[in-house]
Amino acid sequence: KPSAFFGTPLLSQLVALRVDSLFVTGGATSGCVRASAVDAFSNNYPCTLIADCCFDRFEASHVMSLFDLGAKYADIVKAHEVLAYFDTLPKGLFDLPKGVPA
Repeated sequence: KPSAFFGTPLLSQLVALRVDSLFVTGGATSGCVRASAVDAFSNNYPCTLIADCCFDRFEASHVMSLFDLGAKYADIVKAHEVLAYFDTLPKGLFDLPKGVPA
């Protein structure tokens, strides 16, 4: 299925990590990106699509999907805006799990 949420532990991992919003990238904008953004919205996650980090088979599909998603489900931004935002965050803000060595 096209959504990153379908049949995966993504939602439970987001809850466990206390994630409060998502940045979405990938392809195809009209397929997997759209389905994942809609599911994020449906699960009450504010979603930001990074337009120049998404793609589609046809430019028209990409542009129309971004327009529609921006009108209903997500904020649409460019990568440089996200990187500038990340630069404003304090160092050590995220205490992520370290994982278990194999």
